[in-house]
Amino acid sequence: MAKEKKHDDQFEQIEDVLTRGEQFIENNQKMLVNAVIIILVIIGAFLGYNKFIKAPKIEEAANQIFGAQNYFEQDSFNLALNGDGNITGFLEIADNYGSTPSGNLAKYYSGLCFLYLGDYNQAINYLQKFSSDDFLMSNLAIANIGDAYMQLKEYKKAADYYAKAASSKLNDFSTPIFLMKNALAYEKANDYAAALKVYEKIESEFPNSPEARNIEKYITRAKTNLKK
Repeated sequence: MAKEKKHDDQFEQIEDVLTRGEQFIENNQKMLVNAVIIILVIIGAFLGYNKFIKAPKIEEAANQIFGAQNYFEQDSFNLALNGDGNITGFLEIADNYGSTPSGNLAKYYSGLCFLYLGDYNQAINYLQKFSSDDFLMSNLAIANIGDAYMQLKEYKKAADYYAKAASSKLNDFSTPIFLMKNALAYEKANDYAAALKVYEKIESEFPNSPEARNIEKYITRAKTNLKK
């Protein structure tokens, strides 16, 4: 008997909850309908943006970047940057399509063009705007910023960027290259102790790399400068 009463009580509680739920829906029907409409509008706007705005912009940017890339490959960096009236340059692509993959790539190319043209501050500006999930591309951009700082004779900043590029995703190809640049930047900054550590790291951790072939010469030079 007690079990039946307990069961009935539980059933009544469930019924009460359902009743209150129904009453809430009835009392707030207009608000709930509006909420559903807002959610549908947001979903529709998102899908519409992707289909009618984002996708066409991605395609437009991808179609436009080829001409600038062609000029870049010919070392025509001014034309690659600014276009020629018919071909759109990297700068315009980066400005108008910066949120697309090709627009992002245009930022990297713009940075390289400025670097080769000797406008090192603008090179840094555009290379810092570039981002990539590809670790090699990302590290190359970081190292290129180091190159720009080297040209500006800001050797400590250059060393920091080379160190950052070298420390990300270690590999036998690019890491010793970035380490060598890192050590040379330290030498330019007269930090021979730091340079020596990096040269010794190349010798011990990347002995088969091209950078390690003449590494003893650099180690000796750093040690000699330390004694002065």
